[in-house]
Amino acid sequence: MAIQLEELEVKHGFSYRVEDGIAVFTFDLPDSAVNTLSPETGLAFDALLDRAEQASEVRAVVFISGKKDNFVAGAKIDFLQKIKTAEEAATVARNAQKGFDRLDGFPKPVVAAIHGSCLGGGLEWALACDYRIITDSPKTVLGLPEVQLGLLPGGGGTQRLPALIGVQAALDLILTGKHVKPSKAKRLGLVDEVVPVALLRSLAVRRARELAGGTLKVERSHGQGLKAVATQSKKGLAGFFKSLANKEMWAEVALEDNPLGRKLLFDQARKQLLKKTRGHYPAQEKALEAIRTGVIAGRQAGLEAEARLFGELVVSEVSQRLVELFFATTALKKENGTSNPSVKAREVKKVGVLGGGLMGGGIAYVSSALQGVPVRVKDKDDLGAGRALKQSQGILEERVKKRSLTSREAAAKMALVSAGTDYSGFKTVDLVIEAVFEDLKLKRRVLAETEAVTRDGCIFASNTSSLPITELAKESRRPELVIGMHYFSPVHKMPLLEIITHPGTAEWVTATCVEVGRKQGKTVIVVNDGVGFYTSRILAPYMNEAAFLLAEGADIAELDKALVEFGFPVGPITLLDEVGIDVAHKVGPIMEAAFGKRLAAPKTLDKVIEDGRLGRKNQKGFYTYNGKKKEVDASVYALLPAGQDRKDFDRAEMAERCVLQMVNEAVRCLGEGILRSPRDGDVGAIFGLGFPPFRGGPFRYADSLTPAVLLKRLEHYQDKLGERFFPAPFLVEAVKEGKTFHAR
Repeated sequence: MAIQLEELEVKHGFSYRVEDGIAVFTFDLPDSAVNTLSPETGLAFDALLDRAEQASEVRAVVFISGKKDNFVAGAKIDFLQKIKTAEEAATVARNAQKGFDRLDGFPKPVVAAIHGSCLGGGLEWALACDYRIITDSPKTVLGLPEVQLGLLPGGGGTQRLPALIGVQAALDLILTGKHVKPSKAKRLGLVDEVVPVALLRSLAVRRARELAGGTLKVERSHGQGLKAVATQSKKGLAGFFKSLANKEMWAEVALEDNPLGRKLLFDQARKQLLKKTRGHYPAQEKALEAIRTGVIAGRQAGLEAEARLFGELVVSEVSQRLVELFFATTALKKENGTSNPSVKAREVKKVGVLGGGLMGGGIAYVSSALQGVPVRVKDKDDLGAGRALKQSQGILEERVKKRSLTSREAAAKMALVSAGTDYSGFKTVDLVIEAVFEDLKLKRRVLAETEAVTRDGCIFASNTSSLPITELAKESRRPELVIGMHYFSPVHKMPLLEIITHPGTAEWVTATCVEVGRKQGKTVIVVNDGVGFYTSRILAPYMNEAAFLLAEGADIAELDKALVEFGFPVGPITLLDEVGIDVAHKVGPIMEAAFGKRLAAPKTLDKVIEDGRLGRKNQKGFYTYNGKKKEVDASVYALLPAGQDRKDFDRAEMAERCVLQMVNEAVRCLGEGILRSPRDGDVGAIFGLGFPPFRGGPFRYADSLTPAVLLKRLEHYQDKLGERFFPAPFLVEAVKEGKTFHAR
């Protein structure tokens, strides 16, 4: 039996070693970059606890990871995908709760020694331990991100976390899924000690020994976590009692420790939650319900509610879409952007940026601060060069303010950026990213200038949103080194990078730019060349349709609400103001020239532009910007074709018209080979354009409707509104063959 247990432990990544009365459990899952949880993992860990409990020489336990930068990343997601019923999923949660309850009540002290990511079930595991010690490494983060997959913590996290750090702080972590860094984890009371990486193991063993010997005890204050207090230290006790005088803590006590306060707390939390999710993300609401049940009806009732609600979420449509998106982005991280996986990226040691505007400054920031290489910015004048430096400095200062960087770290990153008005410094760059005005002649000129001063192996990447890379490459001396890198504004916040290849782009160039994008913190898709590429192309008919609706008399606020209710972060008219009405107006003729009347923009915006309305950038657009509350500027209606007369449109119809245009164009891009796969199309629309994640992207959405229903709705609008709704040939073909876009 002992041999069988040892085989179970080894197979699932555990080793067991006793050091002077302390049993050290090391978790290192074989053939995996990270540790993940599964039912088999739980059985193996339970067997270790049996050994430690039965061994008289073992006085305490240390639980540590054998991975380089990972403690436990959470549950094995593909295991959850195999679950078919809510009850089956609820049983999985109950089993996890039972396992962690055993750890929670283990007769010998257990110390969790955490380095690297400790997320989801990994944090729930650590919460069941008596003492948590973590490293001060930037690689160490803690969190319960389950809601980002449409789930909730199912191993007791909705009960243990509020009990440890208080309901308000726990709601903030669980309902957002945010990660917590070491310093904040300590302030919250989520962990007991933060130590250097090199000392983690030895100090964890020492703390386990002190806990077992009674020289270190833990006291729980209300919602402020475990406070380690040395029994012989009067100073430690004084510090503990001093914390009870904290005003913020007593404010929390006032809310959490009486029925009226609790009702107010949860009612406000639900109100704020629905304001953000609009009911589209049930995981947050169910997590709130589980926490509320535990606080009001007790821990056991809370655990049962947690398991039941977890089960319901695992089999929900929203969770399935979000999990599919998770796997899509995970798969992209492993690809080099070419059809040949053996192609290797070349090292980029220095980046040059052409253009010091909003985009150029943002690119300079992600290249220096995130990619970690020196950056040289060139602009036509000192003012432009200074803007790029100021923008990078401003983003770094904001990070210092939020405590995600120290002042010293920010200064070191800022030192990587320099700027000027000539090409000095470009001789040694490996990659030039051009971010000048969207004009092909100008881009060709700076390409020629760049090639004259850079070495033969230097990549030239154009940050264009619509101009074909093939046309740019025709003028190049080194066309195989020309590629598109389409960033989204603001660069430091938007997660997508769209890389565009033309037929002559060298594969190693693509692989190199994909790797650069990843180092800059981007989710990267690679698309083939064509006017508008993918994201700008599918956005154009969506925005056109919104303009058609305005021309027909739709109310601006109602139109925006319709698309927000569908799930977009902002409506199309708000987006027009944000992007710049003039910018959107210039895209129309480009799209019409390439694709004909089908993508011709209505004349809705002509008089708006003539009136000098550019949007937020000049504080004059469809909305007002001089008051605290953003409101529709009613005077703009006089500039629209329908004038002041507004027509009542059904919100669902307005949303459908705009969304079907985007989805139909996405299908065209797939059929024409602009997109390499439906997966890339879904990821690009979600991360680049804000397509609702819970709907899975244009292709998952099309599959949820079924291609046949999608075709029928497009034909309905084609009959009613004309050729701009002409169905994509690839869609017609899919319906004839009875296919979906994603394999079922």
